Amino acid sequence: MLLPQQLISKFRNLWKPRHNLAISSTGYANAEAAIIGIVAALSAVLLKQGSGWLGTWRVHTTYLLPAWLVLPAIGMCFGFLAGLLVQRLAAEASGSGIPQVKATLANFPVNLSWRVAAVKLLSAMMTLGAGLTLGRQGPTVQVGAGLAAGMSDLVPTSPEHRRQMIAAGAGAGLSAAFNAPLAGVLFIIEELLKDLSGITLGTAIIACFIGGVISRWLGGGSLQLNLELMNYSSQFSLLEIPIFLLLGVLIGLLSAVFHHGLIFSIKTYRRLHISLPLRVALAGLISGLIVALLPEYYRDNAGLREYMIASEPNLLLAGITFITQFILTLVAFGSGAPGGLFAPSLILGSCLGHIVGVCEFQLWGLGSINTYALAGMGGFFSAVSKVPITAIVIVFEMTTDFNLVLPLMIVSVTSYLVADQIVPGSLYDKLLLLNGIKLQKDAPIEGILTQLTAQDVMQRRVETLDIEMSIEESIQAFSSSHHRGFPVVEKNKLVGIITQSDLQNRYPSNHGLVGEIMTPKPVTIKPKQTLGDVLYLLDRYQISRLPVVEKQKLIGIITRADIIRAEADHLNCKNSISGPQPEPSYVVYQTRSPSIGRGRLLVTLANPETAETILKMAATIARDRHYELECLQIILVSRHSSPSETTVRTAKSRRLLRKAEILAKKWHIPIHTQIRVAHDIAEAVLETIKERHIDLIFMGWKGNTFTPGRIFGTVVDTIIRQASCDVVVVKLGNYSEHLHFNRWLVPMGGGPNAPIAIKLLPALITLGNNAEIRLTQVFTPSESQPDMTILQESTKQLMRNLNSETKIVATPIEAESVTEGVINLVRRRRYDVVVLGASREGLLQQAIQGNIPETIASGVDSTVILVRGEIN
Repeated sequence: MLLPQQLISKFRNLWKPRHNLAISSTGYANAEAAIIGIVAALSAVLLKQGSGWLGTWRVHTTYLLPAWLVLPAIGMCFGFLAGLLVQRLAAEASGSGIPQVKATLANFPVNLSWRVAAVKLLSAMMTLGAGLTLGRQGPTVQVGAGLAAGMSDLVPTSPEHRRQMIAAGAGAGLSAAFNAPLAGVLFIIEELLKDLSGITLGTAIIACFIGGVISRWLGGGSLQLNLELMNYSSQFSLLEIPIFLLLGVLIGLLSAVFHHGLIFSIKTYRRLHISLPLRVALAGLISGLIVALLPEYYRDNAGLREYMIASEPNLLLAGITFITQFILTLVAFGSGAPGGLFAPSLILGSCLGHIVGVCEFQLWGLGSINTYALAGMGGFFSAVSKVPITAIVIVFEMTTDFNLVLPLMIVSVTSYLVADQIVPGSLYDKLLLLNGIKLQKDAPIEGILTQLTAQDVMQRRVETLDIEMSIEESIQAFSSSHHRGFPVVEKNKLVGIITQSDLQNRYPSNHGLVGEIMTPKPVTIKPKQTLGDVLYLLDRYQISRLPVVEKQKLIGIITRADIIRAEADHLNCKNSISGPQPEPSYVVYQTRSPSIGRGRLLVTLANPETAETILKMAATIARDRHYELECLQIILVSRHSSPSETTVRTAKSRRLLRKAEILAKKWHIPIHTQIRVAHDIAEAVLETIKERHIDLIFMGWKGNTFTPGRIFGTVVDTIIRQASCDVVVVKLGNYSEHLHFNRWLVPMGGGPNAPIAIKLLPALITLGNNAEIRLTQVFTPSESQPDMTILQESTKQLMRNLNSETKIVATPIEAESVTEGVINLVRRRRYDVVVLGASREGLLQQAIQGNIPETIASGVDSTVILVRGEIN
């Protein structure tokens, strides 16, 4: 027996194109559209029958038990199960489903698959069966699109072909739900793809026609498409045109209120900070309680629209129905329950049309109340969904009454214009925006990539060489890297670029400095320039990479491979710029002391086990420099929650900050504390540095990283590269007993951070007793005479700042590499602390033995301190 994966593979092989048949050819696309139409229709019928059966059972149960008990209980239980199903299996299945389809068609990475379709189908049945005032038409659109997406994943298709099939599936779902094939086609053109190309029209017509016919046939046993409302006749006279215009204006105004109410409802539920199952259960409970207080015919949402159209003139009935349906829809939709707005819009529109029709008939005796109700249906649908043509065609296909066309057009277009003036834009776009997805308006898909800029695609982590680096060191950097070129920097500013050809052709000897053979003043790009500009420069100068600079400061690099990868991600719906975007951190707790220090030292506290030692080390520096101490605790929250709106527990964090306050008071150091809620730790730290004008940041480090492409770790890397102040990072020793700070080893390499480390030592050695400091420099056996200048100058500087009792030794050591020499010396002499420079440019990773700080930190049990000077 074949396994499922083998069956899929066999199916794929069966559908592989032969004889160079284009995968997106018209014949293949039409065949696939036909299959999609059949499957979408079957799913629509299943949703209709399943939700209808559950709804009938719910209504029947109210005759056996009290309605005030049954309806809230069923609403709450079914709502919870529907929400749980969505939350656990497919989060994309929440809500209407149409915004998710639009996002997918706009190449945003919103998942559409068979799993999403199945979850949407089952959860929508439960939602509608629970009695929530939502429609099945929106879910059938997403179900059809999900089934089409799953089918497209089985066979080799192009991204554009896949988009066409997803749109066809969505249209077929709408067509099957309303039994309106033309409306399904128009919905694709008017709302989803906005495309009139031959393949769009062809596949849309086939899928929607088949979907509508099969749904009608299976659902009612007949191929007539107007059975639902065929018994309703309409009348229209020219004298009624002002009344229909008035109805359109009224609907436009109330639909705008409805639009704002939906957004308000969603935000209100989010402020409750409860899970989706609980939100939908709450909506089911409220809906059940309200419906239990209303007459019996309100318990059947599926037949309420027809009831309003066929009922005798009754202003009170229509008014109550409008108000209750309005409120119940807001309650249900805001919870995120799987269900659409099409059916509620039709009911609300029919109520308003009924009210205006009754008033008109009592005043002038013209026209038909049914005509106003049917026109109102199309008007409210048009105003809410912003698809006037689709709204007109849907109601017309449901009635096939030509007398209705003109009043329907008047009301639908008028309501659309009024609503769009008050709340411009699509409701579905607003719903996507609430989830961090912003669709480009009136931009063809081909042009979206031209909107990407260099900073969207560039590599932010740039490996560079210093202008003073020797050619021999640069050769070692090339040999340990896959890059064929490096930017060259001087004092953090780009001054040139060096490639492998420069090493081979321009300088045959291995002696000299990088600055002598580099290409000065390289071609660069600004971060805001588009990829079109990048491609032009790459082609114009026949180069493979472009440094991205901002005010001469190197902030990234972009290559041809980065552009290809961005385009591939775009076509495959994997753009990283979509989804919930990180927001600024939010301060939920803070204390302040008098601002009397000469500067500010920020210490981040994360691990309670190491916090006390980290605090003491930071406090010694703050006391020595007469700095104020700023203590920071960060609480992470999901990017789906706003930091400013998320409820967090701060008790543990405040206990940790209280220890800092006690220590600072004991040592007479001004201290400020704060707790921030954030999406990203590094960004929260950088925000604090900027807001509080920090001069030095002191933070802990675990001593290694398993994150690919990182030198020290995600957070530490970002701080070292972007923090404008001095940075001190500490990895505490692994000793089981108390840490010691008596024997200090400071390897000197002549880099810019060595003087910073020397300045910190007078304060830090006060943590121990009878401190002993050894300054050392590693030299290779090939060096005949080591240069002792750096050691001598550093020794003199220390002796000026330390008392005479402190023992200072300055001796070089011979080793094959820096890491080998330092690690062996620490193990042999058992030094308590090692102080190293942390290069912002990542040069340490490109040295002979790779990442020197990480190698040393993981190779010794001692405390390791990394120091990086401020960025000018």
